[in-house]
Amino acid sequence: MPLPQLAVYRHDRRKRALITLAGEIDLESALLLRAALARCLSDGIRIVEIDLTPVTFCDCSGLNAFLYAAQRTTDAGGILRLYNPPPSLERILDLTGCGFLLVGLPLGHLPPSLGDVLAPTVQALPHRSVPRVPALSGDAR
Repeated sequence: MPLPQLAVYRHDRRKRALITLAGEIDLESALLLRAALARCLSDGIRIVEIDLTPVTFCDCSGLNAFLYAAQRTTDAGGILRLYNPPPSLERILDLTGCGFLLVGLPLGHLPPSLGDVLAPTVQALPHRSVPRVPALSGDAR
């Protein structure tokens, strides 16, 4: 029986988990990743931080697993963030433009617990000193 290409280490602290992944994330190991992330939600974890420092490779299967887990976590009122993605995942995030959904602050700057999160406030638009101009000028038909 072949050894798994991906190792998953999970450390819980109340409603928060730090998951460290090591190895390669591809079509075969993405199923293990999905299961580990789904288990966090079923265990009541609402803040999931994933350290990818020891990950050597990640393809679009891994990205899909992360996006799926991020959506499910958000739907449950939680947060999922990736830290230190490998160059292969960084490239995929750049190409797809979805990095803002997954990549968070460095691990030393953890987000507040969900009970401490304040509701977003609506800010007034800045004063415009330049008059607005129509998008089309001239004789547009």
